[in-house]
Amino acid sequence: ASRPKDCEPGTLRFNTDIGNLEVFRGKTLGWESIQRRDGQYLGGDSANSVITTSTNSNRGTGIRGFKIGGYYPAYTDIIDYVTISTFGNASDFGNLNTATHLLAGTSSNTRAITGGGSPSTDEIQFFTMSSLGNASDFGNLSATRYGLGAVSNSTRGIFCTGYMPSANKDVIDYVTIASTGNAVDFGNSATPAYGLSTVNSTTRGIMAGGTNPNPGGSAVNAMSFITMSTLGDSVDFGDTLRTQYYTHSCICSATRGIFGGGYTSAPSTTNGIHFITMATLGNSIDFGDMSNAHYYGAGTSDKTRAIFGGGSPATNVIEYVNIATDGDSVDFGDLTQARQTPAGLSNANGGL
Repeated sequence: ASRPKDCEPGTLRFNTDIGNLEVFRGKTLGWESIQRRDGQYLGGDSANSVITTSTNSNRGTGIRGFKIGGYYPAYTDIIDYVTISTFGNASDFGNLNTATHLLAGTSSNTRAITGGGSPSTDEIQFFTMSSLGNASDFGNLSATRYGLGAVSNSTRGIFCTGYMPSANKDVIDYVTIASTGNAVDFGNSATPAYGLSTVNSTTRGIMAGGTNPNPGGSAVNAMSFITMSTLGDSVDFGDTLRTQYYTHSCICSATRGIFGGGYTSAPSTTNGIHFITMATLGNSIDFGDMSNAHYYGAGTSDKTRAIFGGGSPATNVIEYVNIATDGDSVDFGDLTQARQTPAGLSNANGGL
């Protein structure tokens, strides 16, 4: 059930969706699961336990991967999720404030943040990943745009470039994930693009591919990166294995960034998967193949497994690879609805 939003700080409730006791920390911080000092989450007969709050939403729920929004046959506000360590179909989580696609998503261990999208918006929304419920308003981007990317460390959610009619924007802006408010300037992208791919380690955020100077423009194979804890412009990283765009199925561990599918300049779709080692500079190299060629999918991961979901032509297929080894993807399950251009994120983002 959806959690109430107008409680007194300190209010307790038992979340029947995940079997945990939660405490309300106020309108800014929202609800948090609480646990005993031995690290076990409270549930059932635990009233006499000494408790502390936990900011790690992964305990008790597993690592969740989310697919958010999208398009087919119309804009959608769907948020659905899977538990990445298991196999099976996605389940309904809740809904966005506004039906949208071509949005960007990123996260901390507890909060999911989405920004931008089409129809053109500067809206930023958030939800707490350990429970079920709808997104809430967070603030606004510094510029309205869609077809953007996003990266994060444990503190900052950073939104990268995108398209604002009638041209791509080189803007990079960021928010502090644990708070709410409007995005502020971070710097500028060396390769402004629409439909770019983004991955991150604990320190670096990397932008790859896309089209320039607008949707349907020339395909870009350049990659650039930022250091997320500082402010500044992106600098050159290398080039993608193929000149492609609309990849979006991008996932990462703390070391590897992986790109799956996309639209090449032939023009045609590709089922190719390629990867980079984020701590170094250089070009992406071949990883394997997806089961079908598509673009406009969404990717997410835990530390070991990467999952791809959705895409165009509109599909509900979810498949996965093991990040540390090269190879072809394997079937995982299905989304709640076939769609393209959703955003993907998890509560174990590669940079966390």
